[in-house]
Amino acid sequence: MDDNKTIAAISTAQGEGGIGVIRISGSRSAEIADKVFRNINSKKLADMRGYTAAFGKIVYNDEELDEAVALVFRAPHSYTGEDVVEISCHGGVYITKQVLRAVLDAGAVPAQAGEFTKRAFLNGKIDLTEAEAVIDIITAKSRCAARSAMFVKEGALRKRISSVKDELLALIAHLSAWADYPEEDIAEVDDEMIFSVCDKATNELEKLLSSYDAGQAVKQGIDTVIAGRPNVGKSTLMNLLSGSEKSIVTDIPGTTRDVVEETVVVGDVILRLSDTAGLRNTDDAVEKIGVDRAKKRLEQCGLLIAVFDNSQTLGEDDYELLELSAQVPSIAVINKTDLENKLDIDKIKYKIDNIVYISAANGEGREEIAAAVEKIAGTTKLNPSEGILSNERQRSNVAGALRSVKEAREALSFGMTYDAVTVSLEDAVSELSEMTGEKTSDEVLDRVFHNFCVGK
Repeated sequence: MDDNKTIAAISTAQGEGGIGVIRISGSRSAEIADKVFRNINSKKLADMRGYTAAFGKIVYNDEELDEAVALVFRAPHSYTGEDVVEISCHGGVYITKQVLRAVLDAGAVPAQAGEFTKRAFLNGKIDLTEAEAVIDIITAKSRCAARSAMFVKEGALRKRISSVKDELLALIAHLSAWADYPEEDIAEVDDEMIFSVCDKATNELEKLLSSYDAGQAVKQGIDTVIAGRPNVGKSTLMNLLSGSEKSIVTDIPGTTRDVVEETVVVGDVILRLSDTAGLRNTDDAVEKIGVDRAKKRLEQCGLLIAVFDNSQTLGEDDYELLELSAQVPSIAVINKTDLENKLDIDKIKYKIDNIVYISAANGEGREEIAAAVEKIAGTTKLNPSEGILSNERQRSNVAGALRSVKEAREALSFGMTYDAVTVSLEDAVSELSEMTGEKTSDEVLDRVFHNFCVGK
């Protein structure tokens, strides 16, 4: 890091609020802050200990801008691992920008996106998985997503990866020492020991990979289509799940003519819902466009909620929907259970395993749908406290490490030399080291931090 470069940025959301925070990080943070902050007791921030605060005023161009509180953090006991000053002023677009401008004019330079967290990583405060968890916490849209990110931020994933990597490194060291120093009193390597370490690593890496899709359902959500023939209650179901009158509901078939979208949290899963036009043959040119769009969206979705009317017999459009349900994970929702049953449910069960009975008009069935969604998404078995993979970069590294461990085991099974086994094991360690950031490149770092907001 360049210790002469002290950075600053607004760390709170832009807009009106009770408080706005300007963060300054670098060796000159207290010196720069002292140029704009006037402590009421005249004590300089540069003379204050870490984890202390001062009340005073912000002065810029000989004008008092605002009252403020300055918090002082000393390296290495700060978020970035550097000296840090955080100035808390009244929230608002104008005041926070003026305070930031005063700090920049005093000698700081504007922070880049994610630069505070990047410095925390480069200064050894967090590893790369923990850095990525920071943005996941900020963007979390559900309780489970926030909890999962928090456990990763606290090191749960790093500990799992380190446990695998440490055992592989111990085995590599043993193999190398035994091969290079045969005259020393080093325990002989046997195949069973290598198989045991490889099998243990394989099991743990496969467990990590198996939870990836469920973790993404919690974090990113699932593209979900609500489909069915006209008047089965799709729009009412959409409104039930979203908790608002998102879709227009009438008794007139064909009311919904285009795709209506909404993001909702159902159980622990985020659903990116699409309420589509009723599936039927129609001569209405506009409605036909909506039906075609519905079918196209259905083919591309990650989850289908197929809605059927309990009070009606299955029609041609229902049978077409059942056939389409075979292409994607599906939940059959039997709606209007408050009315007399005329639906042949056994035919639906033959095509779709997950069936839920609801009365959307009466507001009944949301919990049952949530349970079915969590079952399909795999979140019922997901334990966020164990540490789960957050993104495709991490998944790719774990998959690469798993391939290399399996190659090492395969090489041993084929009777190849221990040198060949060691090469594959070293490749596995390299993948895991890249994942945690112990071995990385500027390109990887740029890719990790480019989605961060400037103040973080």
